[in-house]
Amino acid sequence: MTAGCLTAERLRLMVIVALAAIGLYLSYRLALPFLPSLTWAVVLAILLAPLHGRIERRVRQRELAAGLTVGATAIAVVVPLLVVGGQVAAEAARGAVHVEAAIRTADWRDAIAGYPRIVAAATWVEERLDLAGAASTLASWLTAQSTSLLRGSVNQIVNLVLTFYMLFYLLRDRVRAVEATASLLPLRPAEFGKVSARFADTVRATIFGTVVVAIVQGALGGLMFWWLGLPAPLLWGVVMGLFAIVPVLGAFVVWLPAAIFLALEGRWADGLVMAIWGGGVVATVDNILYPILVGNRLQLHTIPAFVGAVGGILVFGASGIVLGPATIAVTLALIAILRDRLAAEAVPPPDIETPGAPSLPAGR
Repeated sequence: MTAGCLTAERLRLMVIVALAAIGLYLSYRLALPFLPSLTWAVVLAILLAPLHGRIERRVRQRELAAGLTVGATAIAVVVPLLVVGGQVAAEAARGAVHVEAAIRTADWRDAIAGYPRIVAAATWVEERLDLAGAASTLASWLTAQSTSLLRGSVNQIVNLVLTFYMLFYLLRDRVRAVEATASLLPLRPAEFGKVSARFADTVRATIFGTVVVAIVQGALGGLMFWWLGLPAPLLWGVVMGLFAIVPVLGAFVVWLPAAIFLALEGRWADGLVMAIWGGGVVATVDNILYPILVGNRLQLHTIPAFVGAVGGILVFGASGIVLGPATIAVTLALIAILRDRLAAEAVPPPDIETPGAPSLPAGR
């Protein structure tokens, strides 16, 4: 009878586990479309925690404090995007027109006339591709679509609204959210504190380090474009900053072709200046600034950090910039906790001396 009861109880437990697993999978599928918005909401909640804490201490109302924090963040993010987006769209159109004019003129042919192999390659490309026509089409499209580029796609607007919507509740109910997360994980309070601190440190280090270095690299590259009189310096500065965020690429994707283009135009000195500035300043500022900004907070070797960033982008998209390194950092923290638990269990309990039993002298 007892064995039958145990078997029935075990079957019930297995059914509950199976139902919970199915529920977790379905919940994952339901949450997957909202993963980018949720990721950036969590990132913003971590980054804005000090500011929100100060606002909440002043107003002493959770809803009002969360609303003020979200409103200030929305203004700080959306307004610059609209201003810079309009300028970038205009610069893109002007840059495409300049490229079209440069392709249609014969100046570049005169500059490479002394290099037969380059002339042959250029002729081969011209015979198969209408570069001037493509540049003209691109210029017309950018000019016509500049207004729609400012508005963005419906999907981007929805994601942005969802991000701020989730951010409001993450800020307002942050204590309850942390407690609920801790209750769902089989971790002791001290262990959960270590994991959550590791996650928050990784998010802060990744965001601040990546964004600040990308801004500096884009600004330095755009400044040299302006100094040398190249078209659309703001556009290419933004593009270099964006490329600098992607670990596989970098700002050299823009400044290196620009240096070659200047050399082919006969501006050898300008091309050399661009190459020296790009290779000696723009490319090396990452190695100087990133360790200063990040330090040891990331607590990841270069290889796992690289794999986390690139793999995160491939798996999760743009939000993988944060999710990739954070996943590796949290996993390593959990492995360390598991190792500590196993080591603690492997230590034998202290011997209990039996009363009245003789003990051996030390050293025997």
